[in-house]
Formats: sequence, C-alpha cells, structure tokens
Amino acid sequence: MQQTANTTQAQAWNGYEGAHWAAQHERWNAVNAGFNEPLLGAASIRPTDHVLDIGCGAGATTRLAAQAATRGHATGLDLSGPMLERARSVAAAEGITNVSFMHGDAQVHDLPNAFDVVISRFGVMFFSDPAAAFANIASALRPGGHVALVSAAEPEANDWLTALTALRDILPIGGFGVPDGPGMFSLADPDNATGLLRSAGLHEVRAEHVQAQGTWGRTAQEAADFLLDSGPGRHLLSSVDPDAQARARRRLTEILGDHETEGAVRLRSTGWLLTATLPA
Repeated sequence: MQQTANTTQAQAWNGYEGAHWAAQHERWNAVNAGFNEPLLGAASIRPTDHVLDIGCGAGATTRLAAQAATRGHATGLDLSGPMLERARSVAAAEGITNVSFMHGDAQVHDLPNAFDVVISRFGVMFFSDPAAAFANIASALRPGGHVALVSAAEPEANDWLTALTALRDILPIGGFGVPDGPGMFSLADPDNATGLLRSAGLHEVRAEHVQAQGTWGRTAQEAADFLLDSGPGRHLLSSVDPDAQARARRRLTEILGDHETEGAVRLRSTGWLLTATLPA
C-alpha cells in the first residue's frame, strides 16, 4: 500500500473490523445489496468503460461493475488487506477476469487518470480530509467521466441504529460521525456532500434520497449477535461487564424480534445517491 492519511481507519480495517467483514462478506452484502440497483443505475456503466470502485471492501460492487463493463475493466480500491484478499478470491472463483484490486487510501493514493466512472457503496464517509479525498478521486476521471456514490443519510431513519440507541442505558452509545468529520454519517447533510463534489471540480452535482431493506439475519437472535459482533458493537460490549453484555444482547434480540418476518430480519437503511460529472 502507498502512503496512508487515514491511519485510524487503516488500523481498524486491517484489524478485527476488516477480518470480520471479510469473513462475513456475504452477510454484509445482504445488508447493503438493496442499494446496488440505484447505484449501478446511476452509474450507467457502458461495455467499454473503465470503472473505479472506492472503498470496495470484498468486491461485490466491483464485480457487478466488471460484469457491466464486458469489454472494459473494473478496479476496486480499499484500505483493508483482509477484504481485498477476499475480493480477489471471490472474483477468481466466479471467473471474472476483467477486475483487479488495489490496496490504498483513496484520499492520497496515486490514482491514474484513466477511469470513465467512479462508484462507491458506503465507502466515502471515513476520510479525515474529505475535500482532499474527493479532489483526488475526481483526478482519476477522464474528461466527461462521472461519479455515482452512495453515502449514509440521516441516522434516525436507519432501523439498525434506532435499535442500537435503545441500548443507551446499558452501553456507552456515542456518535457515528458528523458533517466535516470522519464517520458513518459524515455526509448525512446533502448540502455538505454536494459541496464537496463541486469543490472537487465536478459539475451537474445531484443528491437523491434512497432507502433499502437489508437482511441482517434469519432470526432476531442471529441478527442481534451479528450486529453486536461487528466492530462498533464489539467495542461497545467490551466497555461493560458480562452482565451488561448479556442484558444488551437480550434487549436487542427483543427489539429486532419486531422486524422478524418470513424467516428473516429486515431493517431499513437510508442513503444519499450522489452523482456528478467532470466536464469534457
């Protein structure tokens, strides 16, 4: 990996969090797959396009981009070594040959000016300097190229976060990011998000509100365990004693039981679909 500006994120995604996402990549895709259709619809990938996927993780959206760019190429970029290893192995197993993956920090990675489309599914909210990051990402676009990015929208409209915050009297629930600071909801203000894209030199900037139902598990208990065993949940549990941990799991299981129907726990998430173009 080249130089890294987001060292805290690099540590997390090359540690437990990255290993967890790599091991559970199919389950995380089930959580976020509802955003694939609006993302790829806005991306309008042509058969000959070269596509860059920012924060590609285990490569689900990169592989979908490669399947659309049948005579082109899709490149995934991510901070996480464990997830990139998984991305490469899954792409090879599926026989997708027009795809490759780079280990790097999109804020500072030396990106070639070679891409027709840049996409991202929840991979652009964690930069320490988002202005610098979006300027660097824009530099990868060929003239006339465009971006389609999904970032997390208002926290209160996300069922998984509402469920977690109901444990505030048991666990030390904190913030998940604010505008102008790295974190899951750092781009929840659409004016802030679109302003960053304009400052990067992009035109025709738009923000469209989107939402999707994600599958978090087959049962409420399975979904609760999955949520609490992820990086943030694991951190919260580590801050309290075993009795409080058990109470948190019981309460979260009860809450998620209201979302369990037909053999699955489905929770709503919301996002901003950000689109823009680089002038020809």
